[in-house]
Amino acid sequence: MRNPVSEPSLTLAHIARTWWPLAASWLLMGAELPALSAIVARLANPEINLAAYGGVVFPLALIIESPVIMLLAASTALSKDWASYRKIWNYMQAAGALMTALHVLVAFTPLYTVVVRGILGVPEAIIEPARIGLMIMTPWTWAIAYRRFNQGVLIRFGYSRAVGAGSIIRLSADLLVLLVGLSVRTIPGIVVATGAVAAGVVSEAIYAGIRVRPVLRDELKAQPSVTPPLTYPTFFAFYIPLVFTSLLTLLAQPIGSAALSRMPGALTSLAVWPVVTGLIFMTRGLGIAFNEVVVALLDEPEARPALRRFTLLLAAGTTAVLILVAATPLSRLWFQGVSALPPELATLARLGLWVALPMPALSALQSWYQGAILHSRRTRGISESVAVFLAASAAVLVAGVAWGRITGLYVGLAGMVIATLAQTAWLGWRARPALRG
Repeated sequence: MRNPVSEPSLTLAHIARTWWPLAASWLLMGAELPALSAIVARLANPEINLAAYGGVVFPLALIIESPVIMLLAASTALSKDWASYRKIWNYMQAAGALMTALHVLVAFTPLYTVVVRGILGVPEAIIEPARIGLMIMTPWTWAIAYRRFNQGVLIRFGYSRAVGAGSIIRLSADLLVLLVGLSVRTIPGIVVATGAVAAGVVSEAIYAGIRVRPVLRDELKAQPSVTPPLTYPTFFAFYIPLVFTSLLTLLAQPIGSAALSRMPGALTSLAVWPVVTGLIFMTRGLGIAFNEVVVALLDEPEARPALRRFTLLLAAGTTAVLILVAATPLSRLWFQGVSALPPELATLARLGLWVALPMPALSALQSWYQGAILHSRRTRGISESVAVFLAASAAVLVAGVAWGRITGLYVGLAGMVIATLAQTAWLGWRARPALRG
């Protein structure tokens, strides 16, 4: 156990050293969607293929993977000894297998039509292309489970740079497939996009599995058994609220797609949505990466004031970056030059970017509050906050559909901002005991 008298206080430099490899990893992951959009926009039928990916494939794949997406946080917080590691490993394998089976059921059976045409109600033109894309994405869930589980162990033992290296491998595999698709030009954009994403996540998962082996052998197995030991009941008490958290969060994706499909400019909004949110995610990812940093470092001496200062600096810096893009010709360069959107879609995207300006700062604040709650192991407040997010988002989207006079993209982005603000406020309220402790 650390001795606060003899050990130096946590410094901003130490926090930055832990944070930047994770931030680089999130930045590289964030670059995946803009790179994908830029290539698909240069292939045949860009509106249809972008809408199929952003409006159907990606949201459904995220929903299906929701029981495993929080394994990164769980593994970082709980992989303290070999027995705990094995329990989380067993969960990861079981959940990965079950959710992959669900993915196959949705993609390869008539259930797909029920979900996409009956529930989401997306434009008819994107239904069949999206089915092909969802089939190609079958390896996604299990690869994500395996990767995030092993990355949590790496972060736990101070190897956060390995996470960044894995993201480089993932993006390299993505780009290789995307460039092949661009050079051939006869492959449908949805096939190129989903093939690239599937290749990327599988490559990164393989790397994480190889990179974690010496850490398991030389460090994790040598750790003393934790007291009290992690049991399945205590693991599920910790993790089930996180599953509901990710499920409720990701439900916002298909709900948003369904709402945008019922508002003015449905096809253009669905096509522009992944391009705009991809750029926003690149700045948000710098704040999201801070979550595991808080979990890993909150035990350090004088951690709370140092982490709080870093949160405020991160919120200000990431917001400044997004304002710089929105307020200068960089937005035109990004949406027309890099993303290859036609001028009318690029204008829609640039205006939408202004609506989303608060998102980077809110992400940094959320990571601070959520990391403190995770560290305390009382995770119910996180699930509650996501329920608040979903309720607020649904209220804005329902109002937008009912009014029917505002382009769907703007309503969707406004709903995202208002809902995230409500969620952040709830997390701040629920994190107060953990931040006082």
